[in-house]
Amino acid sequence: MGDDGAVLRGPDDRELVIATDTIVSGIHFPPDFPPGAVGHRALAVNLSDLAAMGADPAWYTLALALPDIRPPWMVRFARGLDALARRSHIHLVGGDTVRAPVLSVTITVVGTVPKGQALLRSAARPGDRIFVSGPLGLAAEGLALWQDGQRRSRHIRPFLHPEPRLSWIPILRVCARAAIDVSDGFAQDLGHLLEASQVGAAVDLDRIPRDRRDPNSLNRALFGGDDYELCFTVPNARLPDLRARARSARLAFSEVGHVIPGRGISWQRSDGSAAPEPKGRSFDHFADPARRG
Repeated sequence: MGDDGAVLRGPDDRELVIATDTIVSGIHFPPDFPPGAVGHRALAVNLSDLAAMGADPAWYTLALALPDIRPPWMVRFARGLDALARRSHIHLVGGDTVRAPVLSVTITVVGTVPKGQALLRSAARPGDRIFVSGPLGLAAEGLALWQDGQRRSRHIRPFLHPEPRLSWIPILRVCARAAIDVSDGFAQDLGHLLEASQVGAAVDLDRIPRDRRDPNSLNRALFGGDDYELCFTVPNARLPDLRARARSARLAFSEVGHVIPGRGISWQRSDGSAAPEPKGRSFDHFADPARRG
């Protein structure tokens, strides 16, 4: 820190994985979001990208565009950011600040992965099983509660403090074939993985893990986004290893479908019958914030 740039050197037997995300007030989080939660979120969304690639966190840079924000805000922001950085064993190596009319935070993360073991969206194959690392739609439910003024509800936590699934990294490197993080909504993100792999999927809507007490849970699970769970495919031969390693690490996961030849997603029910095409709108990075649901 303190020089014009960072000089980094990774182990000779590992490759570097680099990811960048920007979060903007009023688009990615409400303007009245707690500063500590802003700091946590800015790093969490980037760490989730590393987890999806099977990369261990190593370093990050931070760029802040700030309106007239007072020092107490900055202190709480830094505490939220640093708490997650320490738990994730990732080190700040540089950054920049600038005054701007709207608050935005850009973080670039660098991770390392053993050579040839990075997980790619393009590697899924017909016959692979499709899994998710946890319940979907909870962040969208938390956003709805926040907008409704229910700030003390325990259901807000997945929205306030999304947790990148770093514990899955060593398991996915061994067991998974392809992976993506669920940031823009399960339907859209699974679609990205399938498109990159040039395959299709059969997905059982009844097996989507969600809060079934919420009458809107399926729509939020498919289209809500901000969950930062991992969606990954595993070939049949690796299923026993996946179950054993997840059990040892005390990690839950849900099977939601399988990869098929062709294109697109075939939505089904548990009895094998076809389900109507779910209707909803996933996150659009370029949509007018005033028109977002």
